[in-house]
Amino acid sequence: MNTITIERSPKVLVIEADQTLAEQLSSDLKEAGYEPIIANDASAVLHQAHQLHPSLIVVDRMLGGESGLELCSQLRKAGYRVPLLILMARDTIEERVACLEAGADDYFLKPYRSQDFLRLVRLYLQPDCKTTEYLRFSDLVLDLSTRRAFRNGRTIDLTMKEFELLKYLMEHPREVLSREQILENVWGYDFMGESNVIEVYIRYLRLKIESEGEKRLIQTVRGVGYVLREA
Repeated sequence: MNTITIERSPKVLVIEADQTLAEQLSSDLKEAGYEPIIANDASAVLHQAHQLHPSLIVVDRMLGGESGLELCSQLRKAGYRVPLLILMARDTIEERVACLEAGADDYFLKPYRSQDFLRLVRLYLQPDCKTTEYLRFSDLVLDLSTRRAFRNGRTIDLTMKEFELLKYLMEHPREVLSREQILENVWGYDFMGESNVIEVYIRYLRLKIESEGEKRLIQTVRGVGYVLREA
């Protein structure tokens, strides 16, 4: 008797108060082969995320007067490590940094454009790497399959962008990388010309990989960028 395995579409949880926009997001996701789950307010999102196990979560920056940033922070504090995308109306450095500090991996802008949104979704929902490859530098190890880091016997959970940044640094050990190189290879063209996001994420990575008082591995090269090396 043959067994047929049914491969399910990745679930995308969308928190959007605007009904028209929610329907557009849902339609675009379905057409692209994903399974959309629409929530109109933040109150039941934690429960839905726990019950439905989405592969990606999309949050509007403003939710009927409530901040989508606060919801992102709550999701991260609750332990959800799936990619988080924020839909926001203003493209300023302050808004970008606020989104990153809330735990979001990326953002896309209003007015909503289907092509830009789906490009981001595809980027973050690429098939997981099934290899068991590791990157190692000094006492820091990065597991490419689980997207987790390890140092001195402890596990370090990383967001998608933290993983991509650390991976890029560990792929170029002892090589001074300019801010422009990091922006192009980790964030892409959307962030070109702006380096503030790098400082935010370097700070997060240092806090995580140095939380037990370990020596610093990510060094700042003033006026240039960063390098992974022992001081």
